[in-house]
Amino acid sequence: MRMSLRQLENFVAVAETGSIRAAARGLRVSQPTVTKSVRHLEDELHAQLVQRTPQGVTLTSTGRNFLARVRAAQAELRKAQEEVAYGRTGAAPVALGVGPVAAVMLAPQAVARFHLESPGATVRVVEGFPPALLPQVRDGTLDFAIGPKLDAQIDPALSFRPLFREDFAVVARKDHPLRGVRSLAQLVDAEWAALWKSGLPNSPLDRIFAAAGLPLPRQVVQCESYNLVVSVVARTHMLTLLSRRSLALPLARDSLQPIALREQHPQLTVGMFTRAGAPMTQHAAAFAKVLVSEARALVKAG
Repeated sequence: MRMSLRQLENFVAVAETGSIRAAARGLRVSQPTVTKSVRHLEDELHAQLVQRTPQGVTLTSTGRNFLARVRAAQAELRKAQEEVAYGRTGAAPVALGVGPVAAVMLAPQAVARFHLESPGATVRVVEGFPPALLPQVRDGTLDFAIGPKLDAQIDPALSFRPLFREDFAVVARKDHPLRGVRSLAQLVDAEWAALWKSGLPNSPLDRIFAAAGLPLPRQVVQCESYNLVVSVVARTHMLTLLSRRSLALPLARDSLQPIALREQHPQLTVGMFTRAGAPMTQHAAAFAKVLVSEARALVKAG
């Protein structure tokens, strides 16, 4: 098998644009060149990767699986180039994803400490939920991600390292008319602002209402920003579900309070997702070490 990097680049361009013409235009080559390249790649693999439709080009199931592997390989090549460049310039980028809890409890301290210890490195932080972040870890776009383990089983392409457990509480503004209720059933008709998209597997809001045999309440606001959710709840009649540790932060501490419900509140395990069997770059490994250290300090502080 003699696949070339050019063939892989052409295939990825076709997959991402859904068009031979658009791929050729983006690569600044002729359409016949791209067509021939993809056909030769299919001949070498003895498999059909793409199929033409009236709407353009789509991937076969084999093509979709191959695309995921090619993207991961391209990411590893890019990281290898970055590490070589680091030896010349002293600058190497780190890209990581963080969930809402990690974004407020770990990321600020870790970024500040890492900057002091590795001043030549640059950092890109993407905030989001595991369904959006983990594919980017898998294909190498992100070096790693910090977030909750939502599924019982981990994608075999990923590794998960637990860092800490997080408790959650139902929260309202301090003068909320429902702040004194003790039953979750009394909150079903309330409006909610949620950090968790409805329907995410094992999400805290879904878990607490399902465990009580209650329907999910109306979620008026859904977003991935801790600051926005806290600010909205502080200014409205909405309720939310926040990690208990985050309630100690100034933004929430000054305006919100937990509602002391009888029902048991959910817990989630927050940890680090990495690509299984793939080494991190020097600076990504250094940043990961800082995050683990900050997570231990968070657990120790209670």
